Amino acid sequence: MEKIRIGDICDILNGYAFKSEKYVDSGIRVIRIVNVQKGYIEDSEPVFYPDNYGRLEKYMLEEGDLLISLTGNVGRVALLGKDMLPAALNQRVACLRLKNDVVSKGFLFHILNSDFFENKCIQSSKGVAQKNMSTEWLKDYEIPIYPKEKQAEIEAVLDRLRAVINNRNTELEKFDDLIKARFVEMFGDPIRNPMGWDTYQLDECIERIDNGKSFVCSDKPRQGNYPAVLKLSAATYGDYRPGENKALLDESQFVTGAEVHSGDLLFTRKNTPELVGMAAYVQETPEKLMMPDLIFRLVTNEKMSPIFLWQLINCKEFRPVIQGVSGGSAKSMSNISKERLGKICVICPPRKIQEQLEPFIAQVDKSKAVIQKSLDETQLLFDSLMQQYFG
Repeated sequence: MEKIRIGDICDILNGYAFKSEKYVDSGIRVIRIVNVQKGYIEDSEPVFYPDNYGRLEKYMLEEGDLLISLTGNVGRVALLGKDMLPAALNQRVACLRLKNDVVSKGFLFHILNSDFFENKCIQSSKGVAQKNMSTEWLKDYEIPIYPKEKQAEIEAVLDRLRAVINNRNTELEKFDDLIKARFVEMFGDPIRNPMGWDTYQLDECIERIDNGKSFVCSDKPRQGNYPAVLKLSAATYGDYRPGENKALLDESQFVTGAEVHSGDLLFTRKNTPELVGMAAYVQETPEKLMMPDLIFRLVTNEKMSPIFLWQLINCKEFRPVIQGVSGGSAKSMSNISKERLGKICVICPPRKIQEQLEPFIAQVDKSKAVIQKSLDETQLLFDSLMQQYFG
């Protein structure tokens, strides 16, 4: 199959090293990183630069620009939507703009959104604590070229499947929003506490906090039940994602005490400032998956249901409390210690009242399971075609 360098079909724009102390409440949005979820911009807490900042002209972005993350989750791509404009490019992200018609933008997006390409980006990256990818490597990377008619056919098929996947994910998010609304309906705002529930320090409601472990792992997920460690993303978004894992290089490194079990409540002790301190409850899990050192396991006592604490930690009204106990000098990563976590004040209704939330969640989970099955089947077909076309 014929191939061509990305640098022969795209101009690659580098971003600006913005000063965080100059951020303002509104103005030019700064695009900092492409999300862990492929195809989206991570902007849960957007930051802005002044409109009149004179040196930004060459860093300004346009609708439909193809963006790629150069640090952290290297190789993740997204198309910039009109709703994000005006926007400028941070140095952690590069922008690809087509300079000829050898490939269409949609076709190129699908190529760069493949697991195969992402793995190549990871392999090319340098750095231990945080991966960094070179734009020079990106320019020299060769992509497969199909005839224009075949490109259009491939793009149309993948677009349809991606639309189904996005719709299924949106449906799952709506069910999650329903649970969150039910939590506030039952227990009120956990900060204002209008229902007058008893309050305690969190360490009075938990039996212990278990640490995860640090492992040397492959950059690929495990096959079958081979021992693996969870990625941080397995617990970052409020639900448990066991597929987000990295295989151990040596299965003899498996540590029983770090293994995840059904009923565990996982807590991300280190992450970006907006995502640090999220929780995921493990309804069920495959065996031989372990917690990394960036995740705690919170073991509650008789005062508190783990499911109640899960929903409390992720409740948007309560998020400022969690984020408020995070520390660390790095702007991009925040850390929460056991001591600071244990000192936060939490509402604590009687255990029997807490547990009244659980049948509602169980019923919602049944509906989510149907959608998840359809999503998994569509994702499997999508991944198979991506491998066929671009692998």
